[in-house]
Amino acid sequence: MPKNSVKIYTDGACSPNPGIGGWGAVLISEEHGLRTEISGSEVDTTNNRMELTAVIKALEALKKPCVVELFTDSSYVKNAFEQKWLKNWQIKGWKTKGGKPVANKDLWLHLLEVSHEHVVSWHWVKGHSGNPENDRCDELAVQARKDLVKTN
Repeated sequence: MPKNSVKIYTDGACSPNPGIGGWGAVLISEEHGLRTEISGSEVDTTNNRMELTAVIKALEALKKPCVVELFTDSSYVKNAFEQKWLKNWQIKGWKTKGGKPVANKDLWLHLLEVSHEHVVSWHWVKGHSGNPENDRCDELAVQARKDLVKTN
């Protein structure tokens, strides 16, 4: 069982959707008094891909196995774990209930890989609702997207 605990907040942004996107994450280790902010962007993406990327990048930033409380405003990401969508997709050969290929399979596979060494509990927060950490993630994601727009 991992000993270190961390709170992670994540968000993704894309405008237009699909289009240029950004992601942001805030990692907080209260026991070590540490706070880290990370962000990035992609030219041709979707909001859901940016939500997934934020979680992946945040988990990749952890140096050792942790107990993670992960806060996201993406029901898509949270429900994939909590409502067993991921498990069902894998059983069905990465097909949805309707028999269509699962969108973003590459990122789901990557997320499964980076999350397996951690104990992750998922929490949904309402976006743009005054949660300071979620709002900060949104700011990071939007700024990363704007910075990329300037360079293209």
